[in-house]
Amino acid sequence: MSVVGLSDITERGGDAPPVPDVYPGERTRIGLVEIVSFPEIATPGGLRAQVLTLQRQAWPGAAPGHDPALRPLSMLLVDEGVVLAALDILFKEIVHAGRCWGAAGLSTVVTGRQARGHGYGTGLVTAARDRMMLTPGLDLGMFTCDRPLQAFYESAGWQLLTGTVLIGGTPGAPFPSDQPGFDKVTMGDFFSAAARREHGLFLGARIGLYPGEIDKLW
Repeated sequence: MSVVGLSDITERGGDAPPVPDVYPGERTRIGLVEIVSFPEIATPGGLRAQVLTLQRQAWPGAAPGHDPALRPLSMLLVDEGVVLAALDILFKEIVHAGRCWGAAGLSTVVTGRQARGHGYGTGLVTAARDRMMLTPGLDLGMFTCDRPLQAFYESAGWQLLTGTVLIGGTPGAPFPSDQPGFDKVTMGDFFSAAARREHGLFLGARIGLYPGEIDKLW
């Protein structure tokens, strides 16, 4: 399939942007390993089973899968059919500062225990950021992570959104990232000309993400 070039990313942030479509079977080779991307629902069964195993190891008892309304895109780092690391990108439109923005975020980032220490996770998270950067209609990426992981995401090109709080859940049942017992930071990057110009709107702000009851917080 063709890859969208940087010149195709147009200025956004005015009228509501379309949530970008994702495409099955994208493949990128990094050295001896390969990154493959599929809509979550279209991930081949053998690969999906391996991803679920990694997720169960990292988050025992957590329910697998994402809300289909968020158009989850699974990115897997694979070596000869073995999934070494995996993550999902979720997409939605948000309203912030009186404007609509196309937003995406990382979710369920995991590296297999035996594959850690080789830079696979960093490579996959970097590739996900590059994938977002080339996605038409996407203004920005942002997500929360545990504070000790800030340096990891910075090494993959993401930046700290100082003082920013994401409000997950729903407007009727909000799930903020600064709630008691959480120690989260918000990471992000700005892809469209409008988002780069207005990036100050997203710093030190409370942003209504509202991904729903299934994916309460990216």
